[in-house]
Amino acid sequence: MSKELLLVAETVANEKMMEQGVIFDALEQGLAMATRKLNDMDWDVRVAIDRKTGNYQTYRRWMILADDAEMENPEAQIFLKDANDKEVEAGTVLEEEIPSIEFGRIAAQTAKNVVIQKIREAERDKTVEEFRSRVGELLSGTIKRVTRDNIVVDLGDNGEGLMPRTESIPREIYKVGDRIRFYLKEVFKDQKGAHIILSRACPEMLTELLRLEVPEVAEEVIAVKVAVRDPGMRAKIAVKTNDGRIDPVGACVGMRGSRIQAVTNELGGERIDVIVFDDNPVQFVINALAPAEIVSIVMDEEAHSMDVAVPEDQLSLAIGKGGQNVRLASQLTGWRLNVMAENEAEEKEQLELSSHKEILMTELGIEDDVADLLINEGFATLEEIAYVPVKELLELGAFDEEVIKELRDRAKNALLTRALSGKTEDAPADDLLALPGMTKELAQKLAEQGIHTAEDLAEQAVDELMDIPGMSEELAAQIIMAARAPWFE
Repeated sequence: MSKELLLVAETVANEKMMEQGVIFDALEQGLAMATRKLNDMDWDVRVAIDRKTGNYQTYRRWMILADDAEMENPEAQIFLKDANDKEVEAGTVLEEEIPSIEFGRIAAQTAKNVVIQKIREAERDKTVEEFRSRVGELLSGTIKRVTRDNIVVDLGDNGEGLMPRTESIPREIYKVGDRIRFYLKEVFKDQKGAHIILSRACPEMLTELLRLEVPEVAEEVIAVKVAVRDPGMRAKIAVKTNDGRIDPVGACVGMRGSRIQAVTNELGGERIDVIVFDDNPVQFVINALAPAEIVSIVMDEEAHSMDVAVPEDQLSLAIGKGGQNVRLASQLTGWRLNVMAENEAEEKEQLELSSHKEILMTELGIEDDVADLLINEGFATLEEIAYVPVKELLELGAFDEEVIKELRDRAKNALLTRALSGKTEDAPADDLLALPGMTKELAQKLAEQGIHTAEDLAEQAVDELMDIPGMSEELAAQIIMAARAPWFE
C-alpha cells in the first residue's frame, strides 16, 4: 500500500505538472475523511504520510477546553480535567494514534475525490496567477454563458473570465460562441474563489484598442493623456506628441478615418472624438468642445468651473444630445463646464457686475462712477481692494494714497464685520432660499459649490449636483425644476 501511495502521488503530480506535496496533502485529507466515514463519527482525524516510504499513521484529535467552557462537539473536544495527559493546557490539541485504514477501494475513492478537488483548486490558482500579470491587457475570449447579471467568457488555458453587466456596452448583444475582445480589469480571490473581471465599457478599453490600431501610440510617440466614454454612444480621447512633425489627431484617425473606424467597429459603433491635449486648461476646453465655436470663457479657479459662451445657433452642438457632449468634455478636462448662449453669458456677467457694484457701493460708501472704475479695472471684490498692493491702485491714476488708504481700511472693516456676522460671499441668495423644497443647509451647500442664486441652479443638470452631500436624484430634479419655473412662465 505504501508503494501504491507513492506511485499515485508521483503519477498525478507528473500528469498535472504539480508538486507532489500538494498531492500528498490531498491524500492525507482523503484518508482522514475515509476514516471518519468508516467509524461513522464526527471525529477530528489527522493522517500523516511519510513522503519517502509511503507509510502513514492516523491520529484522533481532541481540542482541550477549560473546565468552565461550553462543549459543542463531544467527539472532538474534551475538558481539561478529563484529559489523561496532565501536561496539556486549555486551547491545545491532544492526539492519540488509532489504527489506520487500508488504502482500499473506499479510501481510494474518497482520496481520489479530494485529490481531484485539490487539483482543480491548484489549477485555478495557477491560472489566476498567470492572468494577474496580464491585468491592463486586451484579451480575446469566447462567450460561454450569458446570464442576467454577468457574461461568462472562456479565455483559453483554463481561464474563465467574468464580465458584469455594468462593464458591458449597453444595447450590445452577446451570444454564446461569439469571440470578442475584452479589457482585463482586475484579478482577485475571495471566499467564493478566484475571479477574473473583464470590461468593455471602461475608458482603458478604448486606450488599448487605439494602441493596437495606431503604431505611433504603441511606440509612445503619441501619448494618450486621458479618455472618457459614454459606452456604445460617444467617447472623447485626448492625445499629445512632443514630435512637431507628427499630427497626433491625424495619426490616430488614419487615412480616411481607417484607424479610428476600426476602433469604432470594435466598440459597437461608438463615436470617438480625438482631441489635442493642451496644458492650458482654457485651450483644452476649447479643443474638447470643438467643433462648436467658443465666444468667451470665464474661469472660476476656486469653484474649478468655467462659464463657456457660444453663439446661439451652436448651443445645441456644444451641449450635445442630452448634455452628452458637454458632460464628456467636462470629464475629459476635469473642469465643471457651464455652456450657455452668448446673450445669456452677457446677462449673467452684467448681473454679477451689478451685484459686485452694489456690494462695493454699500460696503465702501462710494459713488456709482467710482464703483464702475474699480470694477472695470479688475477690482470687483472687497478682498481685491483690501489686499491688493497700493502700487496697483495708484496706477489707476484716479486716487491718491490717502484715498486708497481709506478705501483699503473700509474694505478690511467690511470683511471683518462680515466674518464676525458669519456672512461670506458663499452665502446663498434670497431667491435660492425661497425655492420650494429648499432648506437653509442645502442652500449653503449649493452656495459653497458656486451656486448662489436660483438662476445659477436653473442652469445645472441633475448629475452635476450628485457630489453634494445628502443630495438625491429626486431632490436635485425637484429643486432644479423649481428654479426653472420662471423660464416656462
